[in-house]
Amino acid sequence: MSHNPLRFASLKQALGGRVLEPSDAGFEDARVLFNTMITTRPAAIAQVATPAEVATAIRFARDHQIPLAVRSGGHSVAGHSLVENGLVIDMRQMSSIAVDPHTRTVRVGGGATWGPVDRATQAHGLSTTGGRVTTTGVAGYTLGGGNGWLDRAFGLAVDNVLSVDLVTADGRQVTASADEHPDLFWALRGGGGNFGVATSFTFRLHPVGTVYAGLWLFVAEDGRRGEAISRTYRDVLDAAPRTLGGGLLWQRVPPDPGVPPELHNRLCAGVCVCHVGDPAEGERLMAPIKAFKPDLDGVGTVPYADFNGSLDDPPGHRNYWTAEYIRAFDDQALDVFIDHSKRLPHGTRAMSAMFPAGGAVQDVAEDATPLTSRHANWHLHPFCIWDGEARDADCIGWARGIRTAFQPFSTGGVYLNFIGNEGEDRVVAAYGRQKYDRLARIKGIWDPDNVFHGNQNIRPARRAP
Repeated sequence: MSHNPLRFASLKQALGGRVLEPSDAGFEDARVLFNTMITTRPAAIAQVATPAEVATAIRFARDHQIPLAVRSGGHSVAGHSLVENGLVIDMRQMSSIAVDPHTRTVRVGGGATWGPVDRATQAHGLSTTGGRVTTTGVAGYTLGGGNGWLDRAFGLAVDNVLSVDLVTADGRQVTASADEHPDLFWALRGGGGNFGVATSFTFRLHPVGTVYAGLWLFVAEDGRRGEAISRTYRDVLDAAPRTLGGGLLWQRVPPDPGVPPELHNRLCAGVCVCHVGDPAEGERLMAPIKAFKPDLDGVGTVPYADFNGSLDDPPGHRNYWTAEYIRAFDDQALDVFIDHSKRLPHGTRAMSAMFPAGGAVQDVAEDATPLTSRHANWHLHPFCIWDGEARDADCIGWARGIRTAFQPFSTGGVYLNFIGNEGEDRVVAAYGRQKYDRLARIKGIWDPDNVFHGNQNIRPARRAP
């Protein structure tokens, strides 16, 4: 169904002309997402600047029966930031950041991305758990749970949210916190964008200045060296204090600037390091890994904001991601991980990643947020980044293959921010049936018509008459 452009005239007037349609200059740039597999073409993009304008856009879409999507960072691999032939609420003008170093809090607009937040808080020697990729939108990342380099030390993003300002499906502006609308606040800390449009967040901050952090690459083509490094890394992290985070990242090294030519396109075991606290302690903890003599040594003492922008994935490529929570990274699971990592597709930016969990993540009770599998000790996250439609089957097949092979080691849960559209069963698995049903009841109160369905959708439960 197409929409007569005249139908957007009143919305344009209400928003001061900041509504882009396909014939307008700037429309194509405004709809571009980082994942080029997404070719969705909305009917219009409303560039909102205030919560009142968000409410206006929601009411307009409902009055005209136009489907909605909400965009901030545009980093949803499934393309949830756009909707075919519908209205996109583009939040990027709502990106203010206000740090209060005395209360150790930061208030962040719903259209912000993590890079500027890291920079603003770093100026005060503070930070909070944010995206591993700094172009990730704060809103989508946080509403989905938010694991990152700092989660072992300080918990997930949702564990550090103090309040969320929201525009609901009927255009109301509400604040959700532990004291205001506590059920809604519970749902927003992991239940995704199912309950409204988040216009701002207030986060708790922690002292984070310089960190011992960066990336080591070890050529692993003979397999034995990569296996030894992987096993040692697993053992170090299983015994490490919560101040140490990072990841095990196998990849075929792309020919990027700063990478020695002799490593280009070679299979490497990568070890990412992020230690919060005394750099000397971080260096001591990671000494067993460094003893393997990295072929690229990018680890040192740096401001956290510098580290957290150093591994951003580039836009303009095709992407496929999937994931599993892992109970324990035992020897059998390690063998499966290495076997599939050796088969990374050539000529791509594919990566098989294992991220350690635990620490502060496990301090929070399982029922305190919608998320499940807080007891998991590791996250498996294979993802493929490539060019050319001809490689789709190869790259997607590889990622699905390693995920399938890990089923015997999985908790059964999944972190939804790490996957595309994998079906309703996976959405339920992310929460477990009991918490999913609670989310559905809360959805039935705040969005009974499922206006916000362009996401990892939770269907609203019918309210009792």
